[in-house]
Amino acid sequence: MAETLLQTTVVGSYPQPDWLVDRALLMKGVPRTRLHELWRVQEPYLEQAQDDATLLAIRDMERAGIDIITDGEMRRESYSNHFATALDGVDNESPAEIVNNRGHKTTVPRVVGKIRRTRPVELRDMQFLRANTGKAAKITLPGPFTMGQQVKDEFYGDAEAMCLDYAAAVNEEAHALVAAGADVIQLDEPWLRNNPAEAQRYAVKVINRALEGIAVPTVVHLCFGYAAVVTGLKPTGYSFLPQLADTIAQQISIESAQPKIDLGVLKDLAPKKVMLGVIDLSDPEIETPQRVADRIRAGLKFLPPDKLLPAPDCGMKYLPRATAFGKLAALAEGAAIVRRELT
Repeated sequence: MAETLLQTTVVGSYPQPDWLVDRALLMKGVPRTRLHELWRVQEPYLEQAQDDATLLAIRDMERAGIDIITDGEMRRESYSNHFATALDGVDNESPAEIVNNRGHKTTVPRVVGKIRRTRPVELRDMQFLRANTGKAAKITLPGPFTMGQQVKDEFYGDAEAMCLDYAAAVNEEAHALVAAGADVIQLDEPWLRNNPAEAQRYAVKVINRALEGIAVPTVVHLCFGYAAVVTGLKPTGYSFLPQLADTIAQQISIESAQPKIDLGVLKDLAPKKVMLGVIDLSDPEIETPQRVADRIRAGLKFLPPDKLLPAPDCGMKYLPRATAFGKLAALAEGAAIVRRELT
């Protein structure tokens, strides 16, 4: 059977319910260290509450008509810290403070020993997702380059060596997730565009190490940051994008709806598939399916339909749940409109 054209998917996260997390605290930033006070439900009931929230996210994505779904990342305080802080060699108890790319002080873990994965981190998450949906299921991991940018290194003195160890840890986890039923593995690498000079030196190498031997489709996601966190105008082009054509990932995920990038860049990614952001997460209005269809058609000027997967620009974590569901339903119907035109 031929694969469905214009398969819709999500980048990863979905809004966590107000009864699960303190959303006012969530809106203050993207934590690098653990933020236990984010959770409204305390142990020993937290895992059960996270399971219930995950079921809500799964059912919302299914009801909206999305083809490739995730668990909504309901168990995560941020896209990266859930995995990154679970590795050996990372000190979360006495973190450091660094100045980020926007000149703001950020609390980050310290790397004080060799980075190693000593236990599964997201395995139960994937098992739960697989047990509760018959749809294609994707799970996300923070990319090794991005994790290397979100710590203070007090052990390696060599960023590339540190990121190669992060990549080995990601690779071990990814293989376990595939064995648990993952249909797609995605690496989140937003920091590629924040530090393109360093990315140029070794990012492709560490991404390829992280994805080594993974038999299912793989994705590298990069973006300009959450719309709720990175306010104001976003750049209209990526500083590190064509280089990703050299990765072994089959798909590259980019945002384009909010920043309105020149889609001519899609030609630089051939022969990759592209997860194209066609849902603007900075706009509180829910797009009409016709508007989504227009954005998909714009992408089809540069890519054939079997190479394009419509998606939101980024994770939907910071949106109101009703807004997120409405946008996903518009995404599914917009893709269906264009799909009918192609048959």
